[in-house]
Amino acid sequence: MNPIERPNVTHDLSENVVLTTVDDLYNWARLSSLWPMLYGTACCFIEFAALIGSRFDFDRFGLVPRSSPRQADLIITAGTITMKMAPALVRLYEQMPDPKYVIAMGACTITGGMFSVDSPTAVRGVDKLIPVDVYLPGCPPRPEAIIDAIIKLRKKIANESIQERGDLRQTHRYYSTTHTMKAVDPILTGQYIQSGTREMPPRELAEAMGLPVPPALKAAEKEGLDRA
Repeated sequence: MNPIERPNVTHDLSENVVLTTVDDLYNWARLSSLWPMLYGTACCFIEFAALIGSRFDFDRFGLVPRSSPRQADLIITAGTITMKMAPALVRLYEQMPDPKYVIAMGACTITGGMFSVDSPTAVRGVDKLIPVDVYLPGCPPRPEAIIDAIIKLRKKIANESIQERGDLRQTHRYYSTTHTMKAVDPILTGQYIQSGTREMPPRELAEAMGLPVPPALKAAEKEGLDRA
């Protein structure tokens, strides 16, 4: 009636039936088939393109690059984003189906990088345009760093919940902050190019080369000697 041994029916059932939740199954399917969009604006895209080759081979993560935003669920902003490119980036992001993710790759994408001081067109952070899930610093980051960012994104996807998805959506968007730049006088005024020694060689050099010395140069030298 009550055997001491483990029942065979339950043992056989546990080996053939997988028990999980809808969230875990849904998240596992999404993190195993991230399709990034081929999007690059500067030198960071060269590092991202290296992942497609056989040396790094990011296909082992289920990443299949797509050229259409309607077939992609991951966008890696590889390169500097300018004010002119910002509307196109937002349009591409809005055309991607939900759920979708963003990896900000490179210092120029995260903070403006080397252009954050004197460029009036570089966007100071792509998170002012679209929500960013993973920040990947570097100038530019190596392909191994991109793989590490993708692994961190997969961990984030694994902990998501279908019920909480609506609370994580972006609520506001603005293109950029106001640039507080001050106008300064130009350093290169052209006076050096227009100087007399640039237009005509000095008297000693002209005499050594056998060139005629203009009277204006002789008058200027004589005036300088009189002042001395």
